[in-house]
Amino acid sequence: MPEKPVTSESVPVRRSAVRVLLRLWPYVRPVRGRFFTAAFVAVVASCLALVIPLVLKWLVDGPVADRDPGGVWLGALYLLLLGIAEAGLFGLRRWLVARPLSSVEARMRENLYGRLQRLPIAFHDRWASGQLLSRGTTDLMIVRMFLAFPLTFLVVNAVTILAGCALLLAQDRSLGLVLLTPVVPVVVLCSYFERRYGVVARRAQDQVGDLTTVVEESVLGIRIVKGFGRHRSQADAFRRLAVLLRSTELSKARLLATIWALITVLPELAIGAALVLGSVRVADGGLSAGTLVAFLSTALALRWPVESIGFLLAMSQEAVTATERYFEVMDAEEERDAVAPAAVPGAPDGLRFEGVSFRYPDAPDGAPPVLDSVDLHVRPGETLALVGATGSGKTTLTALVPRLHEASAGRILLDGEDVALMERERLRTLVSVAFEEPTLFSASVGENVLMGADASAGTPELDRALGIAQADGFVGRLPEGAGTRVGEQGLSLSGGQRQRLALARAVVGRPRFLVLDDPLSALDVHTEARVEAALREVLKETTALVVAHRPSTVMLADRVALLSGGRIAAVGTHQELLRSSAEYAWLMSGEGDEER
Repeated sequence: MPEKPVTSESVPVRRSAVRVLLRLWPYVRPVRGRFFTAAFVAVVASCLALVIPLVLKWLVDGPVADRDPGGVWLGALYLLLLGIAEAGLFGLRRWLVARPLSSVEARMRENLYGRLQRLPIAFHDRWASGQLLSRGTTDLMIVRMFLAFPLTFLVVNAVTILAGCALLLAQDRSLGLVLLTPVVPVVVLCSYFERRYGVVARRAQDQVGDLTTVVEESVLGIRIVKGFGRHRSQADAFRRLAVLLRSTELSKARLLATIWALITVLPELAIGAALVLGSVRVADGGLSAGTLVAFLSTALALRWPVESIGFLLAMSQEAVTATERYFEVMDAEEERDAVAPAAVPGAPDGLRFEGVSFRYPDAPDGAPPVLDSVDLHVRPGETLALVGATGSGKTTLTALVPRLHEASAGRILLDGEDVALMERERLRTLVSVAFEEPTLFSASVGENVLMGADASAGTPELDRALGIAQADGFVGRLPEGAGTRVGEQGLSLSGGQRQRLALARAVVGRPRFLVLDDPLSALDVHTEARVEAALREVLKETTALVVAHRPSTVMLADRVALLSGGRIAAVGTHQELLRSSAEYAWLMSGEGDEER
């Protein structure tokens, strides 16, 4: 299996944080009205806090100095009203953004799921499912939280700090300059922190994906884990990844603690120095007590906007990383249909492979192709069995027909029409497939089977397909018949039952072309015989390519093709190949079972 492109050990080159975050704008645009209104409300609320020091200055230099109790009560009322207004505005801001940003997250998740459905099989072969799951859950939650809080308050706090600094300088220039002394070192520290934290945040989120993969594989493979007593080794693998993630999270915490401590200490030292200098000037009569109170109140009002810089930058960097990871999937090239003129129905010609070659996109340089110049013709209405040793390319060849993979060279024709020029939706209504490893979904038996038919199919088509696959018996004994949910991966059913349902799904839509990859391998000999008898009637109505390992399956076919080393070595009837091909005779003798 090729390595997935993103791991916790290999972090891609980071781009500009602003440029990455701007890619979220198409999702935010539909709710921009409420989003910008919420930001404006938060700015107003934050600026109200800066009015409180001005009221304190008036209160100290006026009513307090004049010993006017009525004025003191009036000032207290002003302060209370300002506090209530500030709290109300911040509550309004949260209400304004809650619903729109939830819709942004839902739309991004829906788009991600849709993209995953359109990406080629080669993409899914390279990517671990846990990495994809973490992008659709944890990463999108981080993006939503960033839009709801850090993004707004980076703007709000910047405006508040600028307005506060202007007020400080207006109240007293010399003390204002003392308080502004830490600005340069804080900016340098934040720049350094941003770079370091971004790298660690990326590593942590990739490790979450790795951990999710281990959990998912252990749950889906719980029968293997228990059957072979491997719970300790699986627990050890989980523990190693969990410890690694914990170490990375602690690195993030140390970075955040360090920057937060420095951002807190430097302004506090400046406030202390301003307090000492201001007190000396008040004692000398060079500064009023009210001005000093207002100055220090303004400085204290700016503590949270300044101290939160580290926290907000950390959340912003995690959002940058989450956005990068999201768009790594969204930027992947999806399956595309070639632009071709409308197809003109031709005379039935069956299924043709003309000079078809295939190699996996990430195969090592110099590696031989999996398929090499395959020429094969399945005549209209004919069933052709494909036989070959393990690794000969049988499954790969069948996957090229519905374009689960794209041929590297040559063409595949359905009744004279090149599949590479057909729309995939149309192609996959003409070709139906059943794989050796059947996949069922968390849905009812009927829903799983009818996935192979169009929307108009109903109970008659379902009953027919279950009968052909000899699945009607066991389905009838289920608690709710065809309405019974089979559970995740259909693990509540036996392997043979799952395979019969997969076969029923393949034949329910009466396809013109049928591709079966060893569809009877999990059946006992008696069930296999009954399925083969019913399947013969279906195969009379379609053109079929069947991967076969056993003589009983081969006997379903009109002719047999031997695939050896990625090439078609021989084509003929079963009896002809037994006489003319030693390799075919060896495979059919059962001596090749170990190879399989």
